[in-house]
Amino acid sequence: MGYSKEKAPKTYSLSVTENALQNINDITGYIAFIKHQPLNAIRVGDKIFETIDRIGKNPLAFRECEKIRTKNKIYRKAVCMSWNIIYKIKSSDIIIL
Repeated sequence: MGYSKEKAPKTYSLSVTENALQNINDITGYIAFIKHQPLNAIRVGDKIFETIDRIGKNPLAFRECEKIRTKNKIYRKAVCMSWNIIYKIKSSDIIIL
C-alpha cells in the first residue's frame, strides 16, 4: 500500500480595484442615506466582503461570467444577495472588478 502526497491548496493574492470599492461604497451609501437604513447598509457591506473572502479562498467555486466568455474562463461571477461580484483570475492573482 502506497501513500499519496497531499498537495497544499493553491494560494491566491486578492486585490480589489478602486472601481469595485467605489461601487461597494455607492451601494452601502445608497442604502444608508437614501433608504435611511444604516444598519442594513452595514449588513450588506459585511456580506459583500464575506463573499470576497470566499472568492479569495476558492475562486474556481463560482461560475464563469456568461457576459464575458473566454477560452480559459478567467472571468467569474459570485452572487451576493442581489449584487454580482465580477472577478478575474490571472495565474495566482484574483482581481475583483
